[in-house]
Order: sequence, then C-alpha cells, then structure tokens
Amino acid sequence: MGITLEQAEAAIAAAKKKSEEVQVKMNIAVVDAGANLVAFARMDNAWLGSVDIAIRKARTARFFDMPTGDLGQASQPGGSLYNIEHSNGGLITFPGGIPIKNTNGEIIGAIGVSGSTVENDHTVAQAGLEAVK
Repeated sequence: MGITLEQAEAAIAAAKKKSEEVQVKMNIAVVDAGANLVAFARMDNAWLGSVDIAIRKARTARFFDMPTGDLGQASQPGGSLYNIEHSNGGLITFPGGIPIKNTNGEIIGAIGVSGSTVENDHTVAQAGLEAVK
C-alpha cells in the first residue's frame, strides 16, 4: 500500500515544524509510490522557484529509491550516472529528497524539500520522514 494522505500530512507538519526551528521557509512535497503528488505545502514567503524543485526532489527520490544527495554523488562528471538529471523530464540530484518506507521496509512514497541550503533541505526532509515511521 502507498502512503496515505494522513501520513503525508504528518510528514509535512513535521517538516514545517523543523523548518521553523531552523528558521527557514520551505516548500515541502510528498509523493506516493507511483511518484504522484499527495500533499504539498509552501510556507509563507518560501521561494517560488523552489516549488518545482521540492516536487522534483520527491519524485527523483521515488524514481530511484534513494536519497537525492546519493544520486547526486553518482552523477558527478566521471560518475556512473553522469547526466542522469536530464532524464525523466528533469531530476534533482542534490540533497533534500528522501524515499519513505513502511514498517516492512517497502517504499510507499517520498518527501522532497527545497528553500534553503541543501543541508537544511535534507534536515527538514528527514524530520518529515521520521514522522511517518
């Protein structure tokens, strides 16, 4: 079974809380196992350009079932996945997207966060992930 709306909303609430703790404005997207958008939040005054990035981070994490930062490491010049970000209509290969698993370890969706440094994006996404566990 894929992520439920209730789980997606819990992930967004936790991510928003973490965003406020680190004092950043974020765009937060949660997709289901099919990489379809389930829930989205744009905090007041979050960057407009990060709306698309958050959604693409979530979709990228689900497409490849790995954190986007890990995919980014493999896609550097000379890497085995160099230029992969040009596939699938455009991927995001820097931190801030993380797959979400159920208690059986099956991927049920993913979260993507954008609006600050990649370190903050990842931290906020991780908080959203933890809310679903």
